[in-house]
Amino acid sequence: MELDPLLLSRLQFAFVVLFHAIFPVFTIGLASYIALLHGLFYKTQNPAWDRLALFWTKVFAVVFGMGVVSGIVMSFQFGTNWSNFSQATSNFLGPVLSYEVLTAFFLEAGFLGVLLFGRDKVPEGAHLFAALMVALGTFISSFWILAANSWMQTPVGYELVDGQFHITSWSEAIFNPSFRYRFAHMVMASFLTGGFVVAGVSAWFLLRQRDVEANKKALSMCLWLLLFLAPAQAVVGDFHGINTLEHQPTKVAAMEGNWETQAGAPLLLFALPDQSAQTNRWELAIPHLASLILTHDVNGTVPGLEEVAADKQPPVFIVFWAFRIMVGLGLAMIAVALAGLVLRRGGRVYRHPLYLKTLVGMIGAPFVAVLAGWVVTESGRAPWLVYGVMTHAEGVTPSLSGGTALFSLIGYMAVYAVVFMVGIYYLTRVIKSGMLPEPDEVHGEVERAKRPLSAVHTPFDDNDLREAKS
Repeated sequence: MELDPLLLSRLQFAFVVLFHAIFPVFTIGLASYIALLHGLFYKTQNPAWDRLALFWTKVFAVVFGMGVVSGIVMSFQFGTNWSNFSQATSNFLGPVLSYEVLTAFFLEAGFLGVLLFGRDKVPEGAHLFAALMVALGTFISSFWILAANSWMQTPVGYELVDGQFHITSWSEAIFNPSFRYRFAHMVMASFLTGGFVVAGVSAWFLLRQRDVEANKKALSMCLWLLLFLAPAQAVVGDFHGINTLEHQPTKVAAMEGNWETQAGAPLLLFALPDQSAQTNRWELAIPHLASLILTHDVNGTVPGLEEVAADKQPPVFIVFWAFRIMVGLGLAMIAVALAGLVLRRGGRVYRHPLYLKTLVGMIGAPFVAVLAGWVVTESGRAPWLVYGVMTHAEGVTPSLSGGTALFSLIGYMAVYAVVFMVGIYYLTRVIKSGMLPEPDEVHGEVERAKRPLSAVHTPFDDNDLREAKS
């Protein structure tokens, strides 16, 4: 069997990007939460805020370390697997990705050292400032990454000369037509992810009656945040969908499983898209609803996949179901947030076992929703690398063999599996160890700065724990 280097390269990049995406989407929201906790402690001197800040900073350190390890190879793949694409887009992607490093990663990494190792070594105001700078760094990083990705989705502000993209307007290229919607959607997804993780972990502690005062505060804050953000994300998603309909109608057609351009298009709740036959099997639909959502008119026209050749269509089955997974989980998040509002009467939200267990179970939901969203975004763009201009086949490295692509894919999968398993194992130990009882028992224990995980102070296994106690 002949190995297809294009298919293997696409699988490899999808695997690496999806694996890496779960870490920054968590740290963006968590960094802001940590900064808020430090601000509350600075203002009130309530030790509960300090214990929460210390605990979640430990979690952040582990996740940040995993994110750096998982993301460092992505840039290599541009050269090894996608050299034609890298060369053609270097005038834009090269500077933009460099700006991300210079303005965001250096800021985040530099102040992270002060945040992790600066307790009792710098004034409280300086420690708070470091937390704010780390949070700001995550926002700036997402700004540049989303600008680069959005330009690939809706490229403007360039001219193509001899196969090379030359930027004619940096403002148009960076603030391209889809950027503001993608950036808002991603940032809100990050806050939702952080909010559900913190809420779930706080609920887990409350079920075990551990550090009740602090975890009640954490859960209350997160539920108010989720009550606002979950519905707001649906509104932002609606604007994003309308923008996508304007600039990437084929992607929307795949999301809706809509093969024929039609007015009053139904919303398919369930279907099995058959791309070879260019039709759906086993449809369950609500009449006119797709047109109402996408055009705000029950008789609005929704484009069909028939408008492009079969070889220019994205993988419809994948895009169709990934979109429904994302939307379904989004609706579940709204329902959980509303249930929290109902249970606030009489403080039932803190002692209702079924609701607390539901919050624990929802910890993974935003991660799955984000991954499904990225699948919709990237698979829905296929077969284009730069939408409407450069295909995957045109961007892949010409000399890349199928064997080499397969070897690197297996290597990445093996290494990332080890990183993920070890990281998650250690992260669960950090969470299970909980918060230290009093902040004065923590002060003075911070070692000299070494690496992010040096600030965690959680034994890796039970033998280490016994040695630490002895």
